Amino acid sequence: MPEIAPITGHRVAFFGGSFDPPHAGHLTIARAAQQALKLDTILFAPVGTQPLKPLGSTASYEDRVAMTELAIAKEPDFCVSRVDAPKPGGAPNYTLDTLHVLRAHMAAGAELFCLMGADSLHGLRRWYHAAEIPFTAHLVVASRPGDNLNDLSMLLPQGVSLQSANPVHLGSGNVELLTYAVRNATGTTAPFYVLPGLHVDASATQIRASLHGGFGATPLLLPQVANYIVSHHLYTDG
Repeated sequence: MPEIAPITGHRVAFFGGSFDPPHAGHLTIARAAQQALKLDTILFAPVGTQPLKPLGSTASYEDRVAMTELAIAKEPDFCVSRVDAPKPGGAPNYTLDTLHVLRAHMAAGAELFCLMGADSLHGLRRWYHAAEIPFTAHLVVASRPGDNLNDLSMLLPQGVSLQSANPVHLGSGNVELLTYAVRNATGTTAPFYVLPGLHVDASATQIRASLHGGFGATPLLLPQVANYIVSHHLYTDG
């Protein structure tokens, strides 16, 4: 495990993922979550090995870290964390383990959030010790066009139930935020947040396909990231 510096701020969000490559959709999600929940810090954490993606990422870990640093360079409250760096022997990175590491480096009384897209929520039931994750960090799910989050109870891990079916509409500024509560078998409850109003249809898979097909960068790629991709010959056969 790489060295993790003490984490500043009392409202901190972990934003994990491949970031292969990072794009405008990632920034839109992070900005909306920061505004709605008044987050002090958002940690962008490129993952070493995702357990549910055995083929791994297209770009190397170091390239994905470098691109993510470029993508968030103008965002003072966003930073890149190596907390999910590759493990020896290619062992999988489990989100629950990562959240525990982060908590150990946060100030007493600080709140930890786990930010994800709706596509990740759809696969949450298959995650390692998934039922523990909502009670280790407050889940924040951002929707995309076409995402169906109408029945959240069907997407929650086994042993976790939706305690409040009618969400409370909160949020800061112009960002809509739905606040639910979830409960586990021991009676422990935790807030569960949904950002339903985001309309950035961004997919790293589609971006890679466009670059691989020779169609060039898309508007969803920040110029500095697009320049890095070109200069390092990423996502092409050449």
